Amino acid sequence: MRISSLQLGLIVAGVVLVVGVLLYNAWVLRRARRARVPAPLAPSTPHARVEPSLGHATDAPREPAVTRDAVAEPEAAYADDIAMAAEPPSGDDLVDLETPAISRTAREGSADAVPPPTPGERAPAPPSLQRGVRRDTAPQPDPDIESVILFSLAAPVTAPALAPGMHARLGKPVRWFGRRDATGAWQRLTPESTGAWTDCAACMLLADRSGAASRNQIDAFARMAAELAPTLPAAFTPPVINDEVARAEALDRLCAELDMQIGITIQRTDGGTIAGTRLRGVAEANGFRLAPTGRYEWVLEDTGAVLYTLQNLSGEPFSNDSLRISSVAGVVCVLDVPCVAEPARAFDQMKLAAGRLARTLGGEMVDDNRRPLAEEALARTRAEVVAAGDALTRVHIEPGSPRALKLFSA
Repeated sequence: MRISSLQLGLIVAGVVLVVGVLLYNAWVLRRARRARVPAPLAPSTPHARVEPSLGHATDAPREPAVTRDAVAEPEAAYADDIAMAAEPPSGDDLVDLETPAISRTAREGSADAVPPPTPGERAPAPPSLQRGVRRDTAPQPDPDIESVILFSLAAPVTAPALAPGMHARLGKPVRWFGRRDATGAWQRLTPESTGAWTDCAACMLLADRSGAASRNQIDAFARMAAELAPTLPAAFTPPVINDEVARAEALDRLCAELDMQIGITIQRTDGGTIAGTRLRGVAEANGFRLAPTGRYEWVLEDTGAVLYTLQNLSGEPFSNDSLRISSVAGVVCVLDVPCVAEPARAFDQMKLAAGRLARTLGGEMVDDNRRPLAEEALARTRAEVVAAGDALTRVHIEPGSPRALKLFSA
């Protein structure tokens, strides 16, 4: 059958129309789908929650960044933990500190090492601190070792107004200072202090041999200030508890590294005991005086400082009554290295005193195994005392200074 040109045109037109309708329907359907279905979203990546914080402070002690044996030049691992408190010290009074690495006990084979007194004992840790400290030795607020709260008074006050704070018992020593104007010198205050003061500062010790100031103690210190301030009246900035807790713990770790007490034991060569009456006479003849603590002390007459002590080997305190009726297995001459000026010289004097005591009592200087102490062992111990004294000096805790006596008190 022959298709005319008219029929061919109608067929082509029909195909075009059908294709056009199909294309149009597809376009409409596509638009409708886009309108109904949102574009797919990539799943979000979960993130750990970030809590708000105050600088470096944490509730838990910071782990040491270095160990004592790991490096020769320690890093400043705990520098941030001992952040300087606000005034009163000025930048002109500050110097940098270095960090020692010194054991607080004598090595085996040397003179006996006596642990720090109870209660409690520091857990040694190898801190590294670079701190600013005051060069002067006059009584001043010491923000390196104390938590300092400065009171800006609305009007001058006298010492009796501060009595509630002065009589507070917080578990750590608290000192009070006052000054008569913003540029004046700080003066130590007691309930008997006279005059009026325009600024006052309360200072609580952050660490001593009983350990670091606890969170509860620091919180009680802050509450004391908050209760006292309205009665003066005065403005003050409370301490950040977490920061002060961290500072106290870091300071305690540093002091643990610096703490050293050296003992020289004296026992009879025949293994017998020493009569108490004999011991008392010999001790007093050699310049010792029995103290209320139950130990004999050798005191420098010009300063009143205790150079070294004589203690019962058993640890029991001496008393005049007990010495009259009992005997002892031995005695120990003890040098508290951080608490004496010129520790090496003090050790030399103690060694001579121990030798005299031993000869007079019919005994000898011995080690823990009751073996006679050789001169080489005493020389090694002296070298350790020198190193400990130098370590204290490098961090500006001068042996025998008021700062050292506060940090290494019981």
